[in-house]
This record gives sequence, C-alpha cells and structure tokens, in this order.
Amino acid sequence: MKLTFTLILGLTLFIGCGSRGNQVRIVEKKPQPMAKPIQEVQQNTLPPAPKKDITLKKVDDSNHSDTYMYPEDTAAAKKDPVKPTKTSTVSNTMTKEECIAMISQEKFDKYTTMFGSEASSIKRCAMLKAMNK
Repeated sequence: MKLTFTLILGLTLFIGCGSRGNQVRIVEKKPQPMAKPIQEVQQNTLPPAPKKDITLKKVDDSNHSDTYMYPEDTAAAKKDPVKPTKTSTVSNTMTKEECIAMISQEKFDKYTTMFGSEASSIKRCAMLKAMNK
C-alpha cells in the first residue's frame, strides 16, 4: 500500500516536472494607435414641457412664532434654581493647616508633587473631606 502510494506520487511529480521540449512561440505585436478615435457623444433631449399649466403657490412665512418654536417648560421654570453644593464652599474654606491636620504632612507633600501645586493638594483634601461626610 505504501509502495503503491509512493510510486504514484513519484510518477506524478516526474511527469509534471519533466521537460516537454523547448517550445518558443514568437508573437508579433501590432502597433496600436496613439490616441483613441473620438466618439460622437449622443446628446439626450429634454422631455417635453408638461401640458398642464403649473403655477407656484406663495408660501406665507410670516407665521413664525418663538413661543411655538421654543416653548417654555413650565415644570422646569417652577423648580428651584440649583444651589451651590457643600464641596464648593468647603474648597474655599480649606486651608493648608486643616489639610495637613486631616491627612499627614507626608501625604500632603506627595499630593503636591503629584498635582504640581499646593492649591491642587488643598482641593484634593477638600474632595476627600466632602467624600467622608
């Protein structure tokens, strides 16, 4: 079985890869024209005009109303205006000493180097204080 398979494979390769003779064909190329001939463009004619006399209607655009386009939301108007949160008042009253008392001097220096300024460290302390409440 192995011998038969090997023999068939070998013969196939031998026959497929064997030379079949040197057959060289010389094909002469015909010179092609340099420019393509200009083809006449067939112009489409327009469809005939409609038989019905069409008159355009005048559009009345004086009915624009801001109240229609931008209606006021009465539910939103009745709501109380947004009051400032405690975080904004806490960040204004936080001082360096309070921040150092809340977190250690070591963490304060770490935040200062990480954020680039003491004001950023104080803001960080204010955020931590607001989160703890």
